[in-house]
Amino acid sequence: MNNKSPTPHGRGVRGITLSRSSLLFEGNFGRIFRALPPAQFGNDDRSSLASLHALAVKMVGPPDDPKDGADPEESGIPALYTYLGQFVDHDLTFDPASSLQQQNDIDGLTDFRTPRFDLDNIYGRGPEDQPYLYFDLDKVPKLLLGKPLTGGTQAIPPAADLPRNGGNLTSTQPARAIIGDPRNDENVIISQLQGLFFRFHNRFVDDHPSLSFKDVQRQVRFHYQWMLINDFLPSLISRKVFEEIFPHFKKGKSIADEPPVLKFYHAKDNAYMPLEFSAAAYRFGHSMVRPGYRLNDNIDTLLPIFGDEGHGHRPHSLRGFMPPKENWGIDWGRFIDIDDRPNGVTLDDDGNVEGSGKKPTQSQLDEMKKRLQLAYRIDTSVVKPLSDLPPDVADRIIASLIERNLVRGWRLRLPSGQDVARAMGVVPLKAVNIGQFVDSAKPKDFIDLNSNAEAGFESFKENCPLWVYILAETFNQITTGKFGMKSRLLGPVGGTIVAETFAGLLKYDSHSFLNQDPRWQPEIGSGQFGLKELVKYALGK
Repeated sequence: MNNKSPTPHGRGVRGITLSRSSLLFEGNFGRIFRALPPAQFGNDDRSSLASLHALAVKMVGPPDDPKDGADPEESGIPALYTYLGQFVDHDLTFDPASSLQQQNDIDGLTDFRTPRFDLDNIYGRGPEDQPYLYFDLDKVPKLLLGKPLTGGTQAIPPAADLPRNGGNLTSTQPARAIIGDPRNDENVIISQLQGLFFRFHNRFVDDHPSLSFKDVQRQVRFHYQWMLINDFLPSLISRKVFEEIFPHFKKGKSIADEPPVLKFYHAKDNAYMPLEFSAAAYRFGHSMVRPGYRLNDNIDTLLPIFGDEGHGHRPHSLRGFMPPKENWGIDWGRFIDIDDRPNGVTLDDDGNVEGSGKKPTQSQLDEMKKRLQLAYRIDTSVVKPLSDLPPDVADRIIASLIERNLVRGWRLRLPSGQDVARAMGVVPLKAVNIGQFVDSAKPKDFIDLNSNAEAGFESFKENCPLWVYILAETFNQITTGKFGMKSRLLGPVGGTIVAETFAGLLKYDSHSFLNQDPRWQPEIGSGQFGLKELVKYALGK
């Protein structure tokens, strides 16, 4: 890894020089559809890379400055789910040695994260091995937080940054977060989400004085796993697809009585991380990113995800690997529906005003939508800033995150979306529209990868890259959420890969709640524990 790089992934795009003749079957990484041929997008590497570059250009959204209020690209999914998805990815996978320059053998890919939902990105290696992550070591250890932050949600304990190595650094050196996974400091939002998990653990310690550290850790992990299965996935995956894999959800029964149904994810002994998941299906979150966010009511401007340098080398943006400004504490009511202002409204899972059983008035709903930032729709359009990553975030070989995803999937020999659909017994999409979208119905500039004969795109006919196919599926999976907004959800190919991977990782983890106590129920949230309840509990509410 280049020590000058602020990102643990290395300065190259992972996968550019991977051998395309290697086949991976078992180990930390593996394949769900092992017998399917890899998708080819040209007669040789040069033509394939040129085709993928042209496709990546078509997927860049139009210029879209950060704004308050309604946005035509919004979904009905609160923005915090975007960053929970990033947090989960960091819990499951970490490949610090691989880059497009350094990794030459697919069989040598190593997942330095356990492929389990065990929060090792929060707990690290534990208080005995990494005591500097904790305090109260002579009691039940708690996770250490950094300096206070103002401007955010009024809560007890108050908002705080992550602990940082700010001791003897000069003003030009980054004060890196001292945490179990350095990637959870990649941006201001995920760093404060990491802090919320710290606060959740610390409050659980205070509320359960008779429990040991191991017992608290076990309960926190169980709540986290429960939330992922009963809130995170149902918010993102077509209900029909999700309930086929998790039938307990539809039947209102315990997962002990109706365990997950796995048709495609199978492991011999231990769980593995499918490449179809990590390099394609789970990258749907890139299309959910907004161009910028407002952290709280006390900051005059919205902050772009990338931006110019500011005073004291703190960019006027959400970029991480450095301390946030002191008034950048997040008001979580802007990222998930927990508005705790005097006249604020919070909706329950049925879309009613919490505690009243009544639907919100139109004025209440309008005020909520005005304040709450929603994720962008899951579709084939990705915001423009992600097409040109800053030099200190990524090397200039491939600066587009879109193109990096496409090239990595090709280098890892992923099959086409149509081939995966057929292997699942799903009728492949007849058309895969790619373009710059300005609203739900009218593509501004698009090509049809299945039938369009535009020069440079012939190689994609009936041969869509798996990641793009999964994004395109969402056009047929539209639902209206509790905010009255339409959302696109993962369909039969993408939703199945994501849901079965989650289920498989739980099934093959001997320490998951599914294996240790499948009738376990969360004590927080009266059985309705989700991301909203996790945030509220962490905030002392």
